[in-house]
Amino acid sequence: MTSELPLLLAPQDLAAQLGDKDLLILDLGKSQVYEQAHVPGAVHLDFKRLLRGTQPAPGLLPDIDTLSALFSDLGLKASTRVVAYDDEGGGWAGRLLWTLDAIGHPHYAYLDGGIHAWLAEGLPTEADANNTQPSDYQVTDINPVTNVTLEEVLKRYQEPSVAIWDSRSEEEFDGLRAYAQKSGHIPGAIHYEWTEAMDRGRHLRVRPLDDLRKEMAELGLSADKEIITHCQTHHRSSFSWLVGKVLGLNIRAYAGSWSEWGNHPDTPVEKDLK
Repeated sequence: MTSELPLLLAPQDLAAQLGDKDLLILDLGKSQVYEQAHVPGAVHLDFKRLLRGTQPAPGLLPDIDTLSALFSDLGLKASTRVVAYDDEGGGWAGRLLWTLDAIGHPHYAYLDGGIHAWLAEGLPTEADANNTQPSDYQVTDINPVTNVTLEEVLKRYQEPSVAIWDSRSEEEFDGLRAYAQKSGHIPGAIHYEWTEAMDRGRHLRVRPLDDLRKEMAELGLSADKEIITHCQTHHRSSFSWLVGKVLGLNIRAYAGSWSEWGNHPDTPVEKDLK
């Protein structure tokens, strides 16, 4: 099998491996962008297939049979190395990689900066759609280390060794804007908005890792903590999870996120109204 890819993959490094038979490149950006230009060989994936899509927590994982059908459609095999990217800085690409981690498929990477960085490097693109040869990929279980449940967050959010990373906007965190019955945040949660890790001056690449590590540690998102990240539907926080993985943190994710927590009758909330 071809060697493993680094989790954070530079555009030039991916360009050098185009055409590798074990490489599956997935574009999770908008279909209109894919139809104009995408990485050669990339297959478009509608991000909605990564979500359960039912209320009150649409961001939960689909069931095992649905996931098996999805990854069989994509032609996934045990040896497949997956590279994911999007056109928004890593949210949907992160969701795909988090899903792969949850189902126990360890061979994955993120194209740093997505299509924006690829284009900025002047690398080749194509407009014709690509398809895969279906496989028979069977998901057998979901890793509870990767995918945290409501019950576990309720049980552990106050533990000193646990840090809850809220990736939503400051207005959502403070309780000024709500997309659920309750507004605010999980008591004791740490706010670090997902876009803070993106370098807008470098085509949405991940910012220098030492800078991120320092900023996050000062907030309490440090290597000595078990970090559980969430947003509203585990879209934005999928990128936060990815950043945590890149930094080598003990990072997990609560897919139910605020849509589940904020609509549950028994969950405590805190507000920082100014």
